[in-house]
Amino acid sequence: MIHAIVVTQFSKMLNNLLAILGEAEKFAAEKKFETGVLLQARLSPDQFSLMQQIRTACDTAKLGAARLAGREKDAPVHGDTEQTLAEIRARLDSVVAYLKGFSPEAFAAAAERRITQPRWNGKSLSGQEFLIQHVIPNFYFHVATAYAILRHNGVGIGKKNYLGDMPYREAAAA
Repeated sequence: MIHAIVVTQFSKMLNNLLAILGEAEKFAAEKKFETGVLLQARLSPDQFSLMQQIRTACDTAKLGAARLAGREKDAPVHGDTEQTLAEIRARLDSVVAYLKGFSPEAFAAAAERRITQPRWNGKSLSGQEFLIQHVIPNFYFHVATAYAILRHNGVGIGKKNYLGDMPYREAAAA
């Protein structure tokens, strides 16, 4: 189940962000302004900009996977230097590619693994607690906030853009 969430679902949502950024680019072109305006937009002066929301969603996905699998040293390093739409797309692509490198077996011991971070001052969570109480909510917070920033700025996106394609199947015959 951890693989399905961390690799499959997080990759899907990062790809949805890529598609949403495509809509933002079209919107900026139609309205004749630079996409950098949107990349620096924020919902509130004390919140991260769109660029930083996307960076943080990427970091949460890659570092969450790495910590759960016990492979933190393997995680790609991003310097938070992106300034353009092309650069942030490249970061999204690199994180999706990184996530695809995890097999379900990579997470076999993840639920019981003790996970800590420097800012936790020596405290730790089990892998299951880390995933459920930290990684998932943090990831979706930043993805949803990125969506909200673009929606707030007039980009014509909706819930279907946020959710992306669904694996619908035909109803079973009665």
